[in-house]
Order: sequence, then structure tokens, then C-alpha cells
Amino acid sequence: MFQPQSMPSALTNNKAYLIGHDTLLSQVAKIMLVAGVSLLLLVGITPRAQAASVSVSNYPLYLLSKEVTKGTPTAKRLLKPGDVGHHGSLSPSDIKTIQDSQYVVWFGHTLEPNLTEALKKAPNAISLLSFKAFTRQPLRDVQGQPIKGTEDPHIWLNPDNAKAITRALAVIHSRADPKNAALYQRNTADFAKRMDAAVSRVNQRKLPAGTKNSYWAYHDAYQYLEPALNIRLTGTLTTDHHLPPKASQFRWLQANRSNPSMCLVAQNQVSSGIQNKLAPVAVTIQIEDMSAAKDFVSGWQQMAGDILSCMAKK
Repeated sequence: MFQPQSMPSALTNNKAYLIGHDTLLSQVAKIMLVAGVSLLLLVGITPRAQAASVSVSNYPLYLLSKEVTKGTPTAKRLLKPGDVGHHGSLSPSDIKTIQDSQYVVWFGHTLEPNLTEALKKAPNAISLLSFKAFTRQPLRDVQGQPIKGTEDPHIWLNPDNAKAITRALAVIHSRADPKNAALYQRNTADFAKRMDAAVSRVNQRKLPAGTKNSYWAYHDAYQYLEPALNIRLTGTLTTDHHLPPKASQFRWLQANRSNPSMCLVAQNQVSSGIQNKLAPVAVTIQIEDMSAAKDFVSGWQQMAGDILSCMAKK
């Protein structure tokens, strides 16, 4: 018979999961406890009677989950690659996946309002942004200034956040699949080493002498990369890539450029007309959910390297 009160102690006794993130993993354990009890009340069966499965909402979480579950079946993904933020919707089969999963992991309403109706009250859903953990940053205006009372949800792009997310996922996967808990722990430790090595390799890259370490973005989605790359945003074209830039913002960017040729980081192709208004400018296309990547570490390193290469162009 399922004994939910025994689960948190079993997790918190695993020191390898807890290094540096006691608070986060304690919160994960508590939320999983509530989810387990809610499921019992909702369907009247024990978790052992269900398929031991975990589903994740979007592609960044899918990549991080794959890092944890190497050697075992991967988590199911609800949204297609590229469907992050306000994009994407759930099909009837996705709703069934949610119902059939032991746990469903998503970031939360701030990033995924399109999933809120289906997941906010789902007894098996775990929102990572609900944890009082991770490095958090506010949204910024088009001049790169923080907006009070807001939160930028792109937390996975911070390497330390990515490692913390895998530790949380390891706890969740271990709860769903206890027999592979040791494998999930090893995979998580290996991911942390490879992530640190990727950051170290990126840090060895230097911009040309006299080049200031600043960039523009079409919209502000990359600030969690900035500390690891030692770069800073000095302005964006718009607060949302669906909104067209204003003429006044073109003028402001031209008047406040920190390098003769600036790098513009964008999620989609940038029209020649926009590039002409910002010239001289180099453009690099970087999709924030790394939907072109096959694994998280190489995807993160490719994004970081491409941005630095763009900034180095004269």
C-alpha cells in the first residue's frame, strides 16, 4: 500500500541529490507528496497501479529530462519543439497523456499560459516556477532596464538553473521509477560535469580587442545566458517578438550603440528592412527553447558560441 509520508524522507536521505539545493528538493518532495495524495483521492488507486511515467511540457524540459533518463525510456513531451511560451495547444491525446502520467512537469503559468487551464489544477502536475528556488531575473524594457514586479521565465538558459532542474527531475523520475533511481542520480551528476565543461569552453572565447561585450535582442529572451558569457543587453527592438518595432526604438538604438557594428540576437529571421535601419548590424538566429538541439549541453554551447561569434563580427 502506498505510504506518502515515507516518500520525503527517502528523498532527503539521498545526499547526492541535495548538494546545494536542499530547499528546492524539499519543495519538490512536498509537492510530489500532495500530488500523490491527490491522485489517490481522485482515482482511488495507488501509484503502483499506474504506468510509472513522467511527462514534460516543452522542449527545454524534454532535453533536460533526457539527460536524467539516459539508459531508460524518455519522458513524454506535450508540446512540439518551438512551442514554448504562448505557443502550442494540447490535443485530446495530450490530455490523455496528462491523465495517464504519474507526474507532469511544466514551468508554470508565467511561461506557459496556454497550458494553465489543463495543468493548474491537475493533481499530478508540478510547476517548477512555483518553487522558491533558481536564479530569477525580472523582465526588462526595450532599453534593457528591469521592470519591477515581473519575472523572466526563461530560467533554463542559466547553467546553474539547468543543473538544478535536472536534480529536481531526478527526484521526480526516481519517484515514478524507483528501480532506476541510482542511474538517474549518476546521469544527473554527469550532466553537471558536462555543463560545467561547456561553460568553461565558452569562457575561453574572447571578443576582439576594443569590442564592448554588449548586444541587442529582437526581444529580451537571453538574459539567463549573460553571466556565463560575460555579456550584457543594451536594448531590444520590442518587448514581444509578435509586436512590430516602433520607429522611436530604431532611433534610440542607433543613438545608444556601444559598438560600431552591433550583434542582434533574434528568434526568427529579421527582414532586410529592419537590418537596414539598424546597420551596421550582424544577426544571429537563436530559438530560446533550443528546438534544433539533440541534447541540452551541445544546444546550449552552440547558442552561446553563436552569440559570441556574432558579437565578434566587425
